[in-house]
Order: sequence, then C-alpha cells, then structure tokens
Amino acid sequence: MLRTNHPAATRDNSPMRPQSTRLRGLLLLGLIAGWSWPAHAQEATLVVRVVADGRPAPGATVVVDRKAFTTDAEGMVTASVQAGALTVRATLPGFVAAQAAVEVAAGGRAEVELELLHAEVDEEVIVVASTRSGRRIEDQPLRVEVIAREEIEEKMMMTPGDIVMMLNELGGLRVQSTSPAMGSASVRIQGMRGRYTRFFSDGLPLFGEQPGGLGLLQIPPMDLGQVEVIKGVASALYGAGAMGGVVNTVARRPQLQPAHEFMLNQSSLGATDAITWLSGPTGRNTSGSLLAGLHRQAAKDVDGDGWADLAEYKRLVARPRFYWDGGGGNSLFATAGLTIEERTGGTVPGAVLPATGESYTEAVDTTRLDIGVVGQTLLSERFVLTTRLAAVSQRHDHRFGEIREEDEHESVFGEIALRGVSGRHTWVVGAALEADRYASDDVPRFDYSFTKPGLFVQDDVEIAPWLTISASARLDSHSEYGTFLSPRLSSLVRLGGFTSRASYGTGFFGPTPLTEETEAAGLTRLRIEEPLVTERGRSFALDLGYATGIMATTVTYFRSRIENPVIVEREDRYVLRNLDGTSENEGLEVLLTMRRPPFALTASYTFVDAEDLEHGARREVPLTPRHSAGLVAMIESHEQGRVGVELYYTGEQSLEADPYRTRSEPYWILGILAEKRFGAWSLFINGENLTNVRQSQDGPVLLPERAVDGRWTVDAWAPLEGRAINGGIRLRF
Repeated sequence: MLRTNHPAATRDNSPMRPQSTRLRGLLLLGLIAGWSWPAHAQEATLVVRVVADGRPAPGATVVVDRKAFTTDAEGMVTASVQAGALTVRATLPGFVAAQAAVEVAAGGRAEVELELLHAEVDEEVIVVASTRSGRRIEDQPLRVEVIAREEIEEKMMMTPGDIVMMLNELGGLRVQSTSPAMGSASVRIQGMRGRYTRFFSDGLPLFGEQPGGLGLLQIPPMDLGQVEVIKGVASALYGAGAMGGVVNTVARRPQLQPAHEFMLNQSSLGATDAITWLSGPTGRNTSGSLLAGLHRQAAKDVDGDGWADLAEYKRLVARPRFYWDGGGGNSLFATAGLTIEERTGGTVPGAVLPATGESYTEAVDTTRLDIGVVGQTLLSERFVLTTRLAAVSQRHDHRFGEIREEDEHESVFGEIALRGVSGRHTWVVGAALEADRYASDDVPRFDYSFTKPGLFVQDDVEIAPWLTISASARLDSHSEYGTFLSPRLSSLVRLGGFTSRASYGTGFFGPTPLTEETEAAGLTRLRIEEPLVTERGRSFALDLGYATGIMATTVTYFRSRIENPVIVEREDRYVLRNLDGTSENEGLEVLLTMRRPPFALTASYTFVDAEDLEHGARREVPLTPRHSAGLVAMIESHEQGRVGVELYYTGEQSLEADPYRTRSEPYWILGILAEKRFGAWSLFINGENLTNVRQSQDGPVLLPERAVDGRWTVDAWAPLEGRAINGGIRLRF
C-alpha cells in the first residue's frame, strides 16, 4: 500500500498587518477552496492521558491536528496546539483506537482522557480501493461499506461456492432470484433494479458489463480479502451502468510465508463443494495465489410438484493471481479466470407438466474467460500513475424447452489515471475506454456493439480536520446514445463521536435487451416496438453515525430517481420498452453494531418505497419488500472457533405476472453456524432457513399455462428449497 505524506503547512509568525477589504475577500476564498493560508496562530496547551485496560498506556501514538506524539511512562502527552476545536486520536498495537473532540481556548489549557479497549488482534487499517483516492475508509467522504475478511469467512462456510448470501445479508442490498428454473439472481441496491449494479474484481470488470443472472453464482469467496459496496449513482466514478451502485471484490494478498487452505463442504440438499487456495512468494519481489474449485448440485424437487426447486449444475472455477512489488511504490498485479458450468432445470426425470403432460427442460452451459492487469508507478513523492486493463469473453448455450439460444458476450476495458497530493488536496485525473459486444447465433436482431470512451476527474479536499469534501465528474461518449456528463459531490463531517456523510450524483445507463427478465426467459419471443432511449438517474444520500466505545450506529436516508427506465411487460405481451415516466425509490437504513471480543452483534433495518410512475399512475416496483431487518450475533475465538445465530425478516412484496396473488407473504429466516478449530484444521456445520420457509407453502410455483414470455413458473419471492444443513472440513497449512 502506497502512503504519501501531506506536507505540513508553513506558518507565518510575523506581526499581523492591516488587511484591505480585497485581501480579506481573497483570504475567505482561499479558506473555502481548502488552501492553507499563512496566519498567526493563537496557541494553547493540551494534555492527553491515554489508558488501556484501566492503566496508563506508555508508548501510545496520539495524533492532534495532524501532528503525532508518543505518550510517556505515565501515558501522558502535553502538546502546544492551535486554539479551537480539535480532534484527538490515540492508537496502540493490540487495542482498538479511541478518538475524541475537544475545544481549547486561546492561551488556555485543556485535558482529555482516551481509553483504549483491548482487541484480540491489532486494529486493521482498511484502505478502500473503489474510490481511487487510496484513503482509509473512515476518511472517505463517499460512504463505502466494507465486508471484512472475518465476515467473508463466516459466509464462506454457509455458501462456499458463491457470494450470494454474503451480499444478501448486507443492509440495503437484496439478492433477487430472477429464474426459479435456473436459480439465477441479481443484486438490487436500495430498491433499484439489478442491472444498475456494476461488479468489479480489484477495480476490473472481470465479470462482464452485466454479470447478473448466473454471474453471482459463480464467484467463490475463499480468495477474497474484502468486499466494498458503494450505494447510489456512481457513474462519476465508473461510467455507464453504475446507476444503482458498485460492488468491488478485493483479493486476499499473499503474505511472506506460504499459506494453503482447503475446504470440503456437503449440503443436505445435494450440494458438494471442494475448494483450495494456495498462496506465497514465488521470487524475491514476486508472489502469487491460486484459487481452484469444483462445485456440484443435484436437482431437487423439494415440494413434490415435479419441478426442480434446485437446478442441477456442475462447475469448475480457477483463478491464478500474480503480484510483483518493485519497491518504491512500483507494483504490478495480473489475474486470469476460467469458469465452466453446465446447469439444468425444469421437470425432474419421470415428471411432466400438468398443463401439457410433457416434460420440460431449461438448461444453460457457460464458458467464461477473463484476464486483468493493474500496474502502479510512483512518479515522485506526490504523483502515482495507475493503469488497468481487462478483457472478458463469455459464451452461453441456452435451452428453453424447444428453443435454443447461443450467444457470445465480449468486453474490453482500459483505464489510465494519475493521482496526486497537493497540500490538502488528493486528486485523480484519468481516461477510460470500454467496449461491449453481444452476438446471438439464433436471435441476431438483438446484437449490439458499443464503445464508451470517457474522461474523469476527482478531488478530495480536507478543508478542516472536521470537514472533507469530494467532488468528481466524468464525461462519457457512448457510441449509440451520445455524450453524458456525470457529476458527484460528497462531504464528510466529523464532530466528536458523530460522523455525517452527504452525497449527490447523476448518471446514465445505455439500455440493452439484456435485463433480469429477458435473461430468465430468453429473447426469441421478445419484441422491441420502439427504439430504446437512455435512462438518466440521480441519487441523494445522507447518513449520520455515532460511535462510542464498543458500539456504533448509522442512520441513512436515500432517494433516487430514474427517468425513462426500461421495463419488461409480461402480463399480456412480452415487450421491452422505456417507461414514459420515472422510477423512484426512497428509504431509510439503520445499522447498529456492538463489538467486544469475543462477542459481536449486528442489527439492521431497511425501509424502501420503490415506485414506477407513468401518466399519473403509480405502481410498486415488483419484488421489492418495503420492510426488511436482520440480527446477527457471533461469539468467536481465533483458537477455539465460533458460534453464530442469524435472524432475518422480509416483508410483503408486490408481485406481477402471478395469477395466484398480487402480494407476497412476509417471512422470517433463522440460521445457526458453528465451527470448532483443532489447530490447522476445523469442522463446521451450518443450518440455513431452519424455519423451513418455502414459497410453495403459500401457493403453487408452477403456472396453470405457459406465460407469454415462455416461462412455466411465477417469480420467486421467497426461498424455494426450504431448510438446508451443510457442513464440512476446513484445513489451513
């Protein structure tokens, strides 16, 4: 990780001279712009006492107004500081950092005591990659939520083959099943449709332009170090397609010593997963890692209606990664990926559809290859040049009963960016080029080929210790839809234990025939009666957080609006068109965390009001619950293991194209996880959906006759498979 020190601002200690009105005006402009202006500082005395576990903490680091001090044998620091409002932060290896705000009068003296709470491991510094500025997560004006490695490990023992559960349990995110036949899914962020969410791997679009459908089911979490989520319109950072938000998976970095990990998992519903991760140094300045996995699921008809509630699949995943550290901030990262999968759903062997008396099969074979490179060059102490390149080729062979659709999806990505530090400014300028091509062997009328060059700029300004502003903008030229400017403005305010972030941004989406609905039903029956036009969006978010001791709380208000959203009509006809109106969503997120090792508790609640508006008529966006909540409690010891309990609530949802009902039933899901460690290896068992919630308990999943788009099932609004128990062995060596 590259760290660039901000040069300390110089101070002019000469006597103050009379200032003209013009000079005062210039001084005011300079302060607004975040410049450091020479001035005579009125000094005061600040005494900081640091205690750890109730005793003085010698050797602790105390940071006051960007200056670092070390506590003496009594845990004390006495510093000469500039009068005014100050933020004091204390850190000590093995303890969780503490922070406080203090007001010091000119010529006066103030005292503050900070208490450090013991942690099992040293506090981890989380640096966010998604915003390009290289800042710590707590210093980001744009709110970024991070799923840390320990949380990834918990979800890895629940679903070792994919990241669906990990994302579904993050507040404001909902993984929506898009095909009961295939089990495919998409991620909806704060009620926005799944196609507006962009996925990246280490900042590279290795999952393609629109990885919904089966893409999420083919990303194993074992080699992930953290997952970063940006909610709301993010086109200013990532161009077209990021109107709902961004999910960036960040790989685990190899350490100085080789590390090997193996997991074998078996589910009561017929899933088998065998995954290995190998990492370590390969040379003096090089290292590498390899993820390889074999995954299998047997077809399961849980409710006995003859339809497979779990599709059968066989999947191979391999991903090698290579790292070179040239020293002095110069580095290179390269990765490649291979995914091969055969997936089959529909009626189980020996069963037929009641409506036709015949069997029915849906299937899709996937072959995906990707490659990505990230290079970083330190040009000087203040300037870093970053280059990113990626290419993806994906081949699908779909079968919808008697209809076959073979297609190929290719995308190429390139970006170059320069990051610099100037006083209180951390800025980024860059250029990017994306090309996306879709070609169907059987439905060529929907083929497309787009190129999207873009220019972007970003500036983070630390105006004061308690206020940071981030402004960014991107200019994209879409070969089909024209040129678009996407600005975004974010702010971070820290006062005492309170933290507040506000963000507003705009963006655009160049529509394609590929949506959640068309990927599930195919394109053969689809009609587009009028040319599609660009979808335009904007979003606003405001959150307030408070942290004290072992507890932290965040409340977030969000609102988004999309003009001319693309919708799929499925009631009487199968048509893709722009809505002559808007799609709007508004809501609230509440998150509460409490951590005191070995205990951790997380509670969340999300309210979403999502509606489509056309010609004065309002309609709830289907499959978007207004109310959802979650509670997770965990006890963990790095030597002994962990035990956790999860409880999730999903409220009513509006339904469409469902002849049995217009609204779903609310439901609760209970899960329990236990892991016992025996040195290098451990045993784990996980009970998922112990309440045995199944959609078929509240009505049929099969339709009485084939839908206009060709499907034989209603939409999935609750689990189809019911209770599942899985367990296995995990070995680290």
